[in-house]
Amino acid sequence: MGKSTFIDAFGSNLTKLGNRVAVLAVDPSSGRSGGSILGDKTRMERLAVDEQAFIRPSPSAGVLGGVGRATRETMLLCEAAGYDVILVETVGAGQSEYMVADMVDVFLVLMLPGAGDELQGIKKGILEIADILAVNKADQDAGKARRAARDYASALHIMTAGDAAWKPPVLTVSGLQNQGLDALWETMEKHRHVMVEAGLFDQRRQDQRVKWMWAMVEDRLLTRFRNHEEVRRLLLGLESDVRNDRKTATQAAEDLLSAFGMGDLG
Repeated sequence: MGKSTFIDAFGSNLTKLGNRVAVLAVDPSSGRSGGSILGDKTRMERLAVDEQAFIRPSPSAGVLGGVGRATRETMLLCEAAGYDVILVETVGAGQSEYMVADMVDVFLVLMLPGAGDELQGIKKGILEIADILAVNKADQDAGKARRAARDYASALHIMTAGDAAWKPPVLTVSGLQNQGLDALWETMEKHRHVMVEAGLFDQRRQDQRVKWMWAMVEDRLLTRFRNHEEVRRLLLGLESDVRNDRKTATQAAEDLLSAFGMGDLG
């Protein structure tokens, strides 16, 4: 979708306004080395050499949807280091978007015009959590981009509650030509203002902290569970039994939980 080109242009605009910008770009991981394979940093030519910018490409390493476990902590470190704007780029793998939405103040969904039937490809869940939607690469076909924007705007209008303090807008932009990016930043600032005025900005951050607490609990429990000696001893055999229909998934789960010191799924 031209995300790296978009971020390079958008981030450069922000540093010119006096902001310090951090970009946390999560790449798909190589199945062999575990390292990043897209190399987003190499495609952000201006930001990569901008003294007011910091880019941290990181492999997803198989983490759900590609958002690394340390992403939130890295965001906090960047804030403490004096970065005014922190951009988190996901690999667009579905689940990662939901995780990012629980970490950020404004969630931008970047779409392409002319990718077949515009509404056919819309994921309802993504639209439900979008704060702003931008149709990128509008320079390639302005008419097609406007039509796509109208389609997305209609879908968002139907899905957004009538009494919502913020109604997600749809913009057309071009990262390559640096078109519409100033308007996008103004929209982001307006979103923050509206959320603060409605008392929702702090509430959102508070809710995010609670969700992150439970996410950490679940992550630590799962790691400890998988590393448990008796669980590891049983795991391959039970997976084989489930795969070959010798044991139900519920029975296998009961066996693993019992080995871990827990029992009775009900």
